[in-house]
Amino acid sequence: MSDSTPIFNDRNTGRSKLINPTLVLNCGSSSIKYALISEDESTRITGLAENLGLDTARIKHTTLNGEKLEITIPGGRHELALQKILALLEQYHFIAVGHRVVHGGREYSKAVRVDQHVLDEVKRLKILAPLHNPANALGIEAVEAIYPDIPQVVVFDTAFHQTMPPVAYRYPIPKALYEEEKIRRYGFHGTSHAYVSERASTLTDTKGPHGWLTAHLGNGCSASAVYNGESLDTSMGLTPLEGLMMGTRSGDVDPSLHIHLKRKLGMSLEEVDTMLNSESGLLGISGLSNDLRTIEQAANEGHKDAQLAIEMFCYRVGKYLASLSCALPDFTGIVFTGGIGENSSTTRARILDVMRHFGINFDADKNDELVGGAEGNFQEQDSSIELWVVPTDEECQIAKETRQALGLK
Repeated sequence: MSDSTPIFNDRNTGRSKLINPTLVLNCGSSSIKYALISEDESTRITGLAENLGLDTARIKHTTLNGEKLEITIPGGRHELALQKILALLEQYHFIAVGHRVVHGGREYSKAVRVDQHVLDEVKRLKILAPLHNPANALGIEAVEAIYPDIPQVVVFDTAFHQTMPPVAYRYPIPKALYEEEKIRRYGFHGTSHAYVSERASTLTDTKGPHGWLTAHLGNGCSASAVYNGESLDTSMGLTPLEGLMMGTRSGDVDPSLHIHLKRKLGMSLEEVDTMLNSESGLLGISGLSNDLRTIEQAANEGHKDAQLAIEMFCYRVGKYLASLSCALPDFTGIVFTGGIGENSSTTRARILDVMRHFGINFDADKNDELVGGAEGNFQEQDSSIELWVVPTDEECQIAKETRQALGLK
């Protein structure tokens, strides 16, 4: 992109604001989310490439001064989108690239610099994350092709949970399946759980070490028990399907459901897998949508299935949080995050009502105020635990871990 390109008004001021920036890439199966974040984490450029591979493929880019741009790339796939994104950002001279990678297996417990072995492992582990790891590898290779001298780091979704003890990560199945096939609980949303638990420990007046239950609630949902900065247990398992009820994922079901549906309805394993991942959860119960806002509106208008979907969602989250508290030596509080956790005060209240035996008391007015990116606590003074809403910032966490892996500030 030449210096005469007119779409940037922040060209000169941007360089001074974005000191030693890190580029964060999150390559999904049909999208790429990206952020360019300054060394002090105070300034960033963000964007999203979506609908990749379709005629409606496009890049939505926000400049430093807040200008919104949209670039259409009909039929464009990951490689073309990444080329366009890197061209948009080349003027800012990023010093490193951090990639969110969904699955790191059990080999990686922290962010690592990319070399051929790491790239090969990301590709090999597609067997555990077939929709995401191949896209993550494409992102790494695309950057390497254009900027071979810029260091790259992979930050694994699963890495944060590698501190879980065997009692939490092993399945009660034959030992050979664990040793030979690596079948165990891995957990996901690691960067989010790491960020919000660390942030809560910074915000609280309670002296550490701290024991947090972190509830990442959005279209994808998971909960974790984090003590002294380490994950001791989490709701997701071998795949992101295990655990909480989500937007389109069922969460926990009877493992024999697969064989029952095969015998009764003739459904294949692939059909059952698609149903549990894409047609269940809030969407499956409500019959309306995977978006809680739509379901809440219908519930308020008397829609019975929408009401049930909300009740089930909150009951299952509350039940899971209660069980995860068993992993904590000390229980400091609960941290809500994610699109639902940050913005639905009624959902937070319903979840806490499920946990009514814990002696939790909260200020309803404060709870209602904590929406739309607000950060704060809302417990009453006599509450047995603290209650926090902390907007997650996975991009910031990935940038931080990328710099740490490279020995940068």
